[in-house]
Amino acid sequence: MRIIAIDAMGGENAPKAIVKAVLQAKAELTETKFILFGNAKQINKLVGSDKDRVEVVATTEVINDEDEPVKAIRSKKDSSLVVAARYVKEGKADALLSLGNTGALLSCGIFIIGRIKGIARPGLMPTLPVKNSDDGFNMIDVGANAKSKPEYILAWARMAVYYAEKVRGIANPRVALLNNGAESDKGDDVHQAAYQLLLDSDLNFVGNIEGNELLEGNADVVATDGFTGNAVLKNIEGTSSVLIHLLKDSLLNNGLKAKVGALLIKNALKGLISKFDTAKYGGAVLLGVNAPVVKTHGRSDQRAIYFTLKQIDKILSEKIIDEFKAEFSAAE
Repeated sequence: MRIIAIDAMGGENAPKAIVKAVLQAKAELTETKFILFGNAKQINKLVGSDKDRVEVVATTEVINDEDEPVKAIRSKKDSSLVVAARYVKEGKADALLSLGNTGALLSCGIFIIGRIKGIARPGLMPTLPVKNSDDGFNMIDVGANAKSKPEYILAWARMAVYYAEKVRGIANPRVALLNNGAESDKGDDVHQAAYQLLLDSDLNFVGNIEGNELLEGNADVVATDGFTGNAVLKNIEGTSSVLIHLLKDSLLNNGLKAKVGALLIKNALKGLISKFDTAKYGGAVLLGVNAPVVKTHGRSDQRAIYFTLKQIDKILSEKIIDEFKAEFSAAE
């Protein structure tokens, strides 16, 4: 039985959307148990009598978005997030999910659950959309590390390749390095050295990729430093949201002709919106720690959380953390 520990108090729609997603996923993931941490009275009311493979653990504190991450996990020891992380650390659960404070979740992953031997710095990795495929691409690191070294970038790329193969089913994933030009001598010293390490590795390295090419689908895994990755991620998310909003507004608020036109292209619009529907990819995974630690957006609704629970179940069923441990411990 796979067990997922869930911070039920994190995110804007907690705990209602989280509990609804758990009950939806439970019907499909028959080999998985869900432990919900947080306000027991609120959670039990939402769960109702359907307690099969659902456990509620009462906690008295919540880590808020404005809390300083490391200080919060040390001072709020009975918070839903910290207690859930301890369950994973102690082997009472196999994976951790939260919609709450990203920094606190990363801190729980690194300082409570612990990093894998041989991994100097874990990396945060989402799956993002591309225009010519429903597969998307993985980008790592997107914010777990403000500073990077070339060997970190190589390790992140290796872990992302495992994930792309095992969870997303992509054979021999193409790996690119995010840089400010296609030539091998582009970028600062870190990126030039990372380029050489990737080139000398056994990965399917296809060279540098520039920011304007990310959504073209020319790579399955994009490796980058955490500072750049976070900035690019926020730009992609923000741009996609603004464009879809402007498109809807233009079609629905510009008179009868525009509305008729919207009806005529309704199916095409649905396809476009679906293409950039990041919810179906699940959450961002902190790769390099001793158990799956997954962060999904604080505004996530039931549907997005449901897909993230399926993602975590797939990670557990494929045992990719065990593969990371074997691979990187041997390399060290």
